[in-house]
Amino acid sequence: MASNKILLIDTLHQVFTSKLNAAGFEIIDATTWSLAQIINYLPACIGIGIRSRFTIDKTFINAATQLAFICRAGAGMENIDVTYAESKNIACINSPEGNRDAVAEHTLGMLLMLQHKLMTANLEMRNGIWQRAENRGTELKNKTLAIIGFGNMGRAFAQRLTGFDMQVIAYDPHITIETLHNVRLVDLSTVFEQADIISLHIPLNTETTYMVNDTFINNFSKNIVVINTSRGKNVNTADLIKHLKTGKVTGACLDVLEFETTSFETIQNNHPQLQFLLNCNNVILTPHIAGWTHESNYKLADVLVEKVRQLKLV
Repeated sequence: MASNKILLIDTLHQVFTSKLNAAGFEIIDATTWSLAQIINYLPACIGIGIRSRFTIDKTFINAATQLAFICRAGAGMENIDVTYAESKNIACINSPEGNRDAVAEHTLGMLLMLQHKLMTANLEMRNGIWQRAENRGTELKNKTLAIIGFGNMGRAFAQRLTGFDMQVIAYDPHITIETLHNVRLVDLSTVFEQADIISLHIPLNTETTYMVNDTFINNFSKNIVVINTSRGKNVNTADLIKHLKTGKVTGACLDVLEFETTSFETIQNNHPQLQFLLNCNNVILTPHIAGWTHESNYKLADVLVEKVRQLKLV
């Protein structure tokens, strides 16, 4: 008899359990289990629910002899060997629709905070410092913003920018149409020529690891602002710091950093590059929370539920 068990490896919103139980699945809570315990139980399971706690590699997949799907709450799939899983007819499901609005709002908030010096002004005010000329901001109007990666996240961010009278362009080699949502899709050379601000909305893979590096930054005609809400290793931090020092990068908004652990739950606090960024007034930092709202917590799980139901396994 086919299994109906889904092994829940990471904590997800309770809607995941309640709705899939109602659909005929049995959810096994393995959120406190060790990797060895999980692998030992895998042969009994038809599905896995995960965020980023473990890497789903070939050894893991080979142990799951009845597995029909792996579902990850979130957009990135770099902790899952998708190619190998799909070669075993295992469906790999993610839920970028669940946190695209959260990411879009957070990205815009970080950019406004940087451009209008809100962090510096707020901290100074709390310390009795009243400085107006020194905290003069820079408007977004008439600037050119390039979105790198025009999937769920990039498109949601573009939608939030419609009221700012900006020129919004996008680069995505996996999209062939020329215009989408009033955003002009361009080649990378056009991004280098025109952009004042770049915002990364890309997965982490061999193509995008350290995409933003010394050579990439040097290709820009203008000085630029760099925004990264994707993955820490999309940006070479040492090269970013180099250009923060030279002024080629006038500011950065970083929700993700390459010093995070793979689970995203902790960071190397004593890393000298992180310490440098923490002391920069023109760098806005947040702890990988762009897609981490109260609303997205529900939506990420709920989207997975609907996609699992569509597999019609029970």
